[in-house]
Amino acid sequence: MRSISTEEIIKNVKEMCIEANHFLSPDMRKVFEKAADEETSPLGRQILGQLKENLEIAGNDMIPICQDTGMAVVFMKVGQDVHIEGGSLTDAINEGVRQGYVDGYLRKSVVKDPLERENTKDNTPAVIHYDIVPGDKLDITIAPKGFGSENMSRVFMLKPADGIEGVKEAVLTAVRDAGPNACPPMVVGVGIGGTFEKCALLAKKALTRDLDGERQSGYVRELEDELLEKINALGIGPGGLGGSKTALAVNIETYPTHIAGLPVAVNICCHVNRHAHRVI
Repeated sequence: MRSISTEEIIKNVKEMCIEANHFLSPDMRKVFEKAADEETSPLGRQILGQLKENLEIAGNDMIPICQDTGMAVVFMKVGQDVHIEGGSLTDAINEGVRQGYVDGYLRKSVVKDPLERENTKDNTPAVIHYDIVPGDKLDITIAPKGFGSENMSRVFMLKPADGIEGVKEAVLTAVRDAGPNACPPMVVGVGIGGTFEKCALLAKKALTRDLDGERQSGYVRELEDELLEKINALGIGPGGLGGSKTALAVNIETYPTHIAGLPVAVNICCHVNRHAHRVI
């Protein structure tokens, strides 16, 4: 059994919220620069150049890379041999988010009630997903999610007979409908399988995948490549103003499902696709 203090958790979560909102992750920077080099439209290249300049200014001057600093989404893998000392793990995560957004001067965008709309003034509570895993560590991924792209999310409850062609059309439909509203070039997270809520969680989690990491094999990899090609052929382009780079990546996660269903979720993120990862 290994003990981890809530103070250490708060410190790391705070730092990760600030880091994710000020700096593009290395994997995202790599695919963004590749897109900028390959864009065929003059206007598209101009837009990507402006976005690149924005990223440089944000990093150098320590200002957010986007004015919408998002709602904090936290994926927490908790080793079953970890003991949390000093209080509640959930409270510690939310305190880290509070400190990150208040002390980091990040925009507070969370309201207490979805209809009464009173701002919490510290961007809490976070949306937290827990997974109990073997080991004695905490694996933390924080992904601040802006709602320009979040509002473009879709869930499709397909029939099994719709098959892979139905999945492709669902993803392309979501991207077409999103158009410029998701601040392209975008990253497209896709969840296939599970249930109504599980496929949505898979799509959200897919956005946090390290693009330099190992990809799935078989039909999933082929489907990612095909969908990326088809999405970029839509011509939406950077900023929605036309071009060959509508998407930077398509990430797919799958899960077993019921014999009577084929749930598909699409969660789109803008070109920054903010995420930070640490293991403590």
